[in-house]
Amino acid sequence: MTTLFSHIESIQGDTPWGTFLDAGTGSHSLNWVCGLPTSRWTAVTCGRGWGEKLRAEFADRMRRDDRVEEGNWTDPAFLYGDVYDVVLADYLLGAVDGFSPYFQGRLLERLRRHVGSRLYLVGLEPYPETANDPAGRIIIEIAKLRDACILLAGDRPYREFPLDWTLECLERSGYRIEDGRSFPIIYRDEFINGQLDVCLRKLPRFSSRELASEMEHTVQALRERALGVCETHRGIRFGFDYGIHATPAGDPERPR
Repeated sequence: MTTLFSHIESIQGDTPWGTFLDAGTGSHSLNWVCGLPTSRWTAVTCGRGWGEKLRAEFADRMRRDDRVEEGNWTDPAFLYGDVYDVVLADYLLGAVDGFSPYFQGRLLERLRRHVGSRLYLVGLEPYPETANDPAGRIIIEIAKLRDACILLAGDRPYREFPLDWTLECLERSGYRIEDGRSFPIIYRDEFINGQLDVCLRKLPRFSSRELASEMEHTVQALRERALGVCETHRGIRFGFDYGIHATPAGDPERPR
């Protein structure tokens, strides 16, 4: 279990989880949700075909009333009228740009009508353009190369938002901030390989075979260099995630 999920459990304490909405699901968060004593859960994915994959992956852990839904929060009719005791937005703000560009400022307002009691939001503080620490510069280099490959393949990369912006947006969207804190990150081999493997999966969709070939060499050279730095430092300490606990303040805005 990640530190952030452990932190959420400590905040929840003995309060019953009740009904639960994983507003931007994936295997990682849904695995955690399945282990909670909820009365039922709904998990939402915007990725085409991902609903079927997740239903198959978690078929043996889903109860009769649990469900995985494919939908986009830009649709005002999606999950209309559903209210949940607990709503989780796990790295959802960062993922929005890949599916619904420019919707980040409205997302939290959109989710507000589904929050019955508590919202738990997890995010990644955006990386700076550079870092004084050479190991930190490796992480930035990986992120920039990943995003370049995503763009050259015709897709949109994720766009993270800082903690301060998120707190302000929550307050404007009808929430009361109960807790917000940062959690330093230690990057390891799994992160390096996972991010650079994203690059390799995008290469077949490049318009230029020559560029794809050169990019493959660049990716593998960076992988070798980054893994070496990670081994030397026993993990790369750089940046932070953040977790926010918020509750509804007043009546939610009605769907328009």
